[in-house]
Amino acid sequence: MASLAGLLQLKGHRVTGSDQAAYPPMSDLLRSLHISVAEPFSADNLEPHPDLVIVGNAMSRGNVELEYVLDQRIPFTSLAELIHAEFLSGRESLVVAGTHGKTTTTSMLAWIYEVASRTQPEFAPSFLIGGVAENFKTSFHLCESRPFILEGDEYDTAFFDKGPKFMHYFPDALILTHVEFDHADIYRDLDQVKTAFKRLVNLVPQRGRIVAYDGAPNVSECVSKAFCTVERYGFAAESEWRVADMQFREGHTSWKIFRKGEFWADLTLPMAGEHNALNATAAAALATGQGVAVAAIQEALATFESVKRRLEVRAVVDGVTIIDDFAHHPTAIRETLRALRGAHPEARLWAVLEPRSNTLRRNVFEGELIESLSLADRVVLAGVFKQESIPEDERLRPETVVSELKRAGKDAMLLPNADAIVETIVPELRAGDVVAILSNGGFDGIYEKLPQRLEQRALVRS
Repeated sequence: MASLAGLLQLKGHRVTGSDQAAYPPMSDLLRSLHISVAEPFSADNLEPHPDLVIVGNAMSRGNVELEYVLDQRIPFTSLAELIHAEFLSGRESLVVAGTHGKTTTTSMLAWIYEVASRTQPEFAPSFLIGGVAENFKTSFHLCESRPFILEGDEYDTAFFDKGPKFMHYFPDALILTHVEFDHADIYRDLDQVKTAFKRLVNLVPQRGRIVAYDGAPNVSECVSKAFCTVERYGFAAESEWRVADMQFREGHTSWKIFRKGEFWADLTLPMAGEHNALNATAAAALATGQGVAVAAIQEALATFESVKRRLEVRAVVDGVTIIDDFAHHPTAIRETLRALRGAHPEARLWAVLEPRSNTLRRNVFEGELIESLSLADRVVLAGVFKQESIPEDERLRPETVVSELKRAGKDAMLLPNADAIVETIVPELRAGDVVAILSNGGFDGIYEKLPQRLEQRALVRS
């Protein structure tokens, strides 16, 4: 929503917004754009009446502003509908979808196009990303050229449109990274999730292309009836884009790509993690098929600066490295911890998790969560965010997670909130430790509180 606000402002619209409690990085982005955000929600925020209200998918009946919009018959629409109406007509829609890796892969693809545009202006990208891409210092961009790169979200569109947002984007080319059960608040089971992605695949025209991960049967099923060319990427010997000879050195990843069995290129990425190399491969494959030169792809990936809240180093204080990662699913947590383990093999690795996403707050993946967190040396769990909104029989039991981790020999603890976590772990942190803070929200300011407390400790020692 913040990214859309920025795009609309670029088109000359006057934009305001409301939120219950805005938090970084998007609150910082909006502030830099001088787009005012009223907090909290109030009908007064809609006076005088705007010409159009964009209703976010987090809004449901009962919200005071939404009720005012309906009562007053103020025109309203959804984010996805407005993107289609305002920005996609006459453009080339390039969509990145999948349960994991969407934001990073979309950012990689946008940066590839930006580097390519330095010599070929027709590749200058417009984009809309669900996070702040560090190379651009923003999450959106608008150009006159045809490419429009979009993160395709499978979450529902709005209270009045329960279909996935990506169904409004009509991709000319599509990346499909992973398909797993997620968003347990809106999808009944994995079959419903797969149906959503199959419908997205069915929107790609015959002249289009799909680049799909080769290591997941769910992905294979979803692309099996595509009407367009499907190119697979990953480690499988028969895949069009095969990854080989992957190496990790000092936070950098390098690998070779074989295309249709022939050596194609050496790629380097200044990030750790096999999953990031796979995301980069997908972006490279799609860009190549759209005409981008291999040299531009290599340069872009070698200079890629990641995304805010994706393995982002928030601070290094008193020898302790604090990492922020937008954890929303046990698989994402597993890959984050694997990447950190590879980048910091000698470090004591802490995982500090706030179960906040609609998937993590439920017990549907309790076993998988325990398995993922076991990759850390020390685990700290906060209480379930707004647990009262989850039916008790569906609710994650953090005490069970901690108990099972302890049973497996892991050092784990359950603490109620960010303040308790900071006060408890700071005396135990030592130089060389890496602390991964895992949350898809503000986590009660822990990203600021933990470095501040470590700085205070360092001053006392000195």
